[in-house]
Amino acid sequence: MPEDRPKSARQRGTEPAKNPKCILNLLFPYLDFRFAIEENLGYKVNSSELNTCNKELTMVEIKKYIAVDLGAESGRVMLGSVSAHKLVLEEIHRFSNGPIEENGSLRWDFNRLFSEVKAGIRKAAKAAGAQVWGIGVDSWGVDFGLLDVDGKLIENPYHYRDSQTNGMKEKAFELMSKREIYENTGVQFMQLNSLYQLLAMRLNNSIALAKAKHLIFIADLFSYFLCGKIFAEYSLASTSQFMNMRTGRWSKEVLDRLSLPINILPRIVEPGTIVGQLTAGIGRELRCGPIPIVAIGSHDTASAVVAVPAAGDSNWAYLSSGTWSLMGVEVPRAIINDKTFEYEFTNEGGVENTIRLLKNIMGLWLMQECRRQWQREGTDLSYADLADLAEKAKPFASHIDVDYGGFLAPGDMPKRINDYLADAGQKPIADKGQMIRTILESLALKYRSIMEAIEDATGNTIEILHIVGGGIQNELLCQFAANALGKKIITGPIEATASGNILMQARATGQIRTLAQAREIVRNSFDLKEYQPQDALLWDKQYKKVHNW
Repeated sequence: MPEDRPKSARQRGTEPAKNPKCILNLLFPYLDFRFAIEENLGYKVNSSELNTCNKELTMVEIKKYIAVDLGAESGRVMLGSVSAHKLVLEEIHRFSNGPIEENGSLRWDFNRLFSEVKAGIRKAAKAAGAQVWGIGVDSWGVDFGLLDVDGKLIENPYHYRDSQTNGMKEKAFELMSKREIYENTGVQFMQLNSLYQLLAMRLNNSIALAKAKHLIFIADLFSYFLCGKIFAEYSLASTSQFMNMRTGRWSKEVLDRLSLPINILPRIVEPGTIVGQLTAGIGRELRCGPIPIVAIGSHDTASAVVAVPAAGDSNWAYLSSGTWSLMGVEVPRAIINDKTFEYEFTNEGGVENTIRLLKNIMGLWLMQECRRQWQREGTDLSYADLADLAEKAKPFASHIDVDYGGFLAPGDMPKRINDYLADAGQKPIADKGQMIRTILESLALKYRSIMEAIEDATGNTIEILHIVGGGIQNELLCQFAANALGKKIITGPIEATASGNILMQARATGQIRTLAQAREIVRNSFDLKEYQPQDALLWDKQYKKVHNW
């Protein structure tokens, strides 16, 4: 039986190191400098002691951390410098990401991505010019890799957009009712969830699943290959629909009813836990010392929410904007009731004993896929070009449900959108700017419907929406969101996920003490922008119109 949601190192009270003179030993009692000494990596150590004393290191005002931030379109390795009041980020390495086709399925090219991650860490460690206090890895949710009995990756992980999950929700509901699954998990029903991926593998008699000794979610899989430790970080594991979000433990009820193996699921660790250090082999390869590996909020949205620059007691919500849009609020415990079931809200784990009550929305994926299709057809327009064209297009010419299931898979998105419009009795769109405007307006109106549901489910009126992530660079969408919601919007930072990643590492090392302190550092470190509603009556009229379609 796996160990579920153990206490964090801070809660357990880690035993003091044998050498009290060295703060690195106090913070990271398991760091082993022997390979670094043998390989002459710059560490001068007598026995197991560093030649730097506790007093000298505690007086260092700036500490450096490495964030590995893996997105569905790209990955980046960032170097963060944290002081008592400020965070400075430096992008060290960026690389493309996306699915590959392998044996008729969509997969992630793990070996290529891991090579890029290692290259970035090596560059970042060199650029730091000082002791690196931690490495944290975050990624998208739901996807996972399977390890065999020898700890080797059996096959490339499936991509969440792979068609293997088609019809799997319905198969699951034959074994356990939709309401029962929600009652035992509290997670939104999406066919890409880990639950339906694993069910598909079982029903398809997957050879990889038969060989599997361990299942590890994507960010934690990279951490495993860096440090050799098998674990499931709480926020990332919570996206799977394997977990009972009331207890923070694997849901034996759901897994048993669907005949899914609970024994391959790892122990759950809290965000902000130091799980290990770079292995000697990786350290030698990257020519760097024994850097701690920290399980931060390994789900990218959990890290992004850490970096929401909220202040005071105002009622606020967040929107993490990118390929996906995730809108929600931070609450102290899971809310699982008839209203959240009806609205299909998800309860995902946050940091510092919080729950992210949120809704997943298709986000800028539709715009990204339209752009890719037009590139294939010979027209290469930047996102800024597309936004300019959209701004000049006719308002409210069409409307789509951005969460329509036919938009999930990669492909010819303009055609799919026009097919949707034809089925809905609307005119097809030929103009590129008009199509992008329809996507952005429809997204903004979707945001309003989700905001109203959040207010209904929580009983709170939201005063401010904080939007973070790369999507805030689309200023037209941000203004449309303010118009549709009729609320003030504050945007920033763009690199929210990397910021939250690094700040949770600083929390793990004790450099910062609270989530409120982390958010104060964000406010001190990044430029924020405000949007006020415009054309409120026009947007209100359109919202009421589309709700009657």
